Amino acid sequence: MALPVYTGVFPVAPTPFLDNGDLDLEGMKRVLDCMIDQGVDGICVLANYSEQFVLTDEERETLTQLCLAHVAGRVPVIVTVSHFSTRIAAERAARAQRAGAAMLMLMPPYHGATLRADETRMVEHFQRVAEAAPIPIMLQDAPLSGVALSVPAMVRLAETVPQVCYFKIETPGTAAKLRGLIAAGGNAVIGPWDGEESITLMADLDAGATGTMSSALLPDLTKPVVQHHAAGRRSEAAAQYAKILPLINYENRQCGLRATKTVMMEGKVIRSDHVRHPLDPIHPATREGLLELARELQPLALRWGH
Repeated sequence: MALPVYTGVFPVAPTPFLDNGDLDLEGMKRVLDCMIDQGVDGICVLANYSEQFVLTDEERETLTQLCLAHVAGRVPVIVTVSHFSTRIAAERAARAQRAGAAMLMLMPPYHGATLRADETRMVEHFQRVAEAAPIPIMLQDAPLSGVALSVPAMVRLAETVPQVCYFKIETPGTAAKLRGLIAAGGNAVIGPWDGEESITLMADLDAGATGTMSSALLPDLTKPVVQHHAAGRRSEAAAQYAKILPLINYENRQCGLRATKTVMMEGKVIRSDHVRHPLDPIHPATREGLLELARELQPLALRWGH
């Protein structure tokens, strides 16, 4: 099976809630439209940055169907289907594929601080997901899972389950891991990507990354970094990256997943930047620091609804 090649900027869509905590479905459509207007190469939904861990199964299904129907093929959509249960992850994958997902993303199976699958069971987990949905799969290598994935383990997975050909690396030393993965994986690695709000993007592009999974806060300003670098204009890429890095750093270190919602609310994309308890709302002083940096750069998310 020939698997598609995706490159560029594929940000994670935030999940908007109303002030009372209910899903804001009309707001979700506006988020997706804003992201497409930002010039993204694709969109990822139901990721950790989307607060997937505070959603019910019914809400996940509602959002999957809504997002894929509303995007309607305008850009490829990656649907996150992570779950410790292989059966549940495979069922989620099959439903996402039927609804029009271009790719699946999932972490290795884990639960809590100590429950992990060994490497053999992890490969079987991905194999069964691949059997349920014949589309590309992205392995998310993130500290949140608590699974220490070595380069040989990822290469074994890619060679055993060819659909697992995209790798989102967001661990310490991402650039070094990407280099090792590209060298050892060869043609089995179609998409070496980074994540974590693109906070290490320049080093990762130098290491061979072909895609980045940023947030939806400023992909319109992140995309030129990727484009310049791909065209061999490294100095222009570095200059643009240096310009936007303070905002990315503030988002990553001070705000987390709250940042995009706050900027999108200020830009009248969504009505509320509510996050579900036990997450705390953004502190007013932190909010002002974020918006101060955003106003200097004027990302589309800050202007879209005005």
